[in-house]
Amino acid sequence: MGHLDFVQSVLDDAVKNNAVAGASCLIFHKEKEVGYYESGFADIAWNRKFSRDTICRMYSMSKPVTSAAVWSLIQEGKLDLLDSVASYIPSFSNLTVCHNGSAVPCETPVTIQDLLNMTSGLSYGGNSDESHIKIAELISDINSSLNSSAPLTTMQIAERVGHIPLGFVPGTDFEYGISADILGAVVEKVSGMKFGEFLRKRFFEPMGMNDTGFYVPSNKASRLSEEYYAAENGNLEVYAYPNLGIPYKSTEPPSFESGGAGLLSTADDYMKFCRMLLSDGRFNGLSVLEPKTVQSMHSMRISDAIHPLFLKKHPHLCGYSYGNLMRIMTDSSQSVAMGTNGEYGWDGWLGTFMLIDPANELALVYMMQKADSGFTPTARKIKNVVYSALT
Repeated sequence: MGHLDFVQSVLDDAVKNNAVAGASCLIFHKEKEVGYYESGFADIAWNRKFSRDTICRMYSMSKPVTSAAVWSLIQEGKLDLLDSVASYIPSFSNLTVCHNGSAVPCETPVTIQDLLNMTSGLSYGGNSDESHIKIAELISDINSSLNSSAPLTTMQIAERVGHIPLGFVPGTDFEYGISADILGAVVEKVSGMKFGEFLRKRFFEPMGMNDTGFYVPSNKASRLSEEYYAAENGNLEVYAYPNLGIPYKSTEPPSFESGGAGLLSTADDYMKFCRMLLSDGRFNGLSVLEPKTVQSMHSMRISDAIHPLFLKKHPHLCGYSYGNLMRIMTDSSQSVAMGTNGEYGWDGWLGTFMLIDPANELALVYMMQKADSGFTPTARKIKNVVYSALT
């Protein structure tokens, strides 16, 4: 796959054009590493190169890991997709929903499936109605509490969310939001352990994901990438602020272990997770998840009725559906980048991106750290290079 070397020029151009300070890309095909590429800086001020062991804030690429955690409990019979969230978080027992400018009782419960499919009625905040306003206020409170003597915990946050009106009746619309954070609290309740401890025991330790977790210990802090944003003058400046309850430095164990945004990892560590999913739950001889569990994770998705509502809010994901906190390609002819039906994955607020393609036995992890990025043009260019290289 010599054609893959074009990935290097894509990364170099992204650095040259200030689209990123630094980035890397790791590609596995048919159980073998077929390419690793890096360019630019993890820290411009200190002239520190972006490298293979650079630790990045994954933000929403935490969500597929949270999905795997939930499905590991489903396969053990400890969770059911139609379980009411109120069974685990009591504040969800008396739900209200925004309707014609006021909050009215909501008779439809939020289920585990609603949280996995973002059909819960929970957002990431805004100002369009009381639901969005209250969630924005909560996120602001989480950020403000980070440096206090009593920062909000995963379960406390979930309990507060249950008192906030929903934006719509569960199961009737799609909105990307804090659903995965509620799932983290559900996993805590069901497992009887902190969310981070559950992930460590269930995934990170068995697979040797030694650089993955909800904070960076002091002996690894020098490997943490700086976080940047595009300033008005076109330069990249340091983004030294919390976002979605995630602290800027992430060098202390957090009270809030965010299932939607809190994990930090490296290209190699996250690739281990991807390779496990690509191998139907197997990794280095270990059975991490059952094959049917993994197949359900990337085949069960939002209904045909919800799909157009999803696309209306996420037109850049044309060709994809959504389910279990991930995009799932259903019609590659409609996509804005090359791909194959059945390919799935997600991206993060700072631009990290992953895909898993069972049909082509392909996994890709792209790392960068720039605010407000998501599914970037650079990630799409890399996809095009990789897919055009497949034979």
